[in-house]
Amino acid sequence: MAGFMAGLFLSGTAVRAGEVVTVFAAASLKNALDAIADTYDGQVVLSYGGSAIMARQIALGAPADVVVLANVKWMDWLTDDGAVDPAQTIELLRNSLVVIAPEGALSLAKMGQDLPARLGDGRLAIGQTTGVPAGIYGRQWLETAGLWPQLENRLAEVENVRVALALVARGETPLGVTYATDALAEPRVQVVYEVPRDLHAEILYPAAATTAKGHAFLGYLKGPVAGEIFRQHGFDPI
Repeated sequence: MAGFMAGLFLSGTAVRAGEVVTVFAAASLKNALDAIADTYDGQVVLSYGGSAIMARQIALGAPADVVVLANVKWMDWLTDDGAVDPAQTIELLRNSLVVIAPEGALSLAKMGQDLPARLGDGRLAIGQTTGVPAGIYGRQWLETAGLWPQLENRLAEVENVRVALALVARGETPLGVTYATDALAEPRVQVVYEVPRDLHAEILYPAAATTAKGHAFLGYLKGPVAGEIFRQHGFDPI
């Protein structure tokens, strides 16, 4: 099967007029991928959600040409499942983790034990800490920083990072953990703390093509036009 797939990709990757490429992607990529799709010489249908949800849908046979996730482990799970050929998988982007608050909040210059105090009676919005990549990275940070015991019962765990962003933007939670790129996309929030990258696993976005037209679009995502758009949205192209 892998040999057939490789042959399929090599047989021709040019974009044909009217060709539709279906992309399943992590929710944190929405703004950047929407902008990139507008520059692509072909129709792109984009479906967003938590990486765990996207991966499970692909494993169940969802007809995606490209999948881009926010966590390497979920892509490894797809390759182990046989849903994705590891030879067609690349590391596409890097990101970083931040704490956000509604616009106008004071900076958390010294995180330490200030985070629980700043929550007051509220909760910390965060992706589900066992399945959503932003939540997994956030939990790693809280555990490494020694804050997990104080906060594990004070979390508002949600299905993807964009929901955490929305909770803070609407003032429903005083603080939230998101990617730096999400904070850039929402004017109603501000970054109050940049989480040191050595306190959690590296945030990588793996991508994979499952068809020839998906391979063509994946090549476009690695190109200069898409790369510049990713950078404008705060991502670090690899």
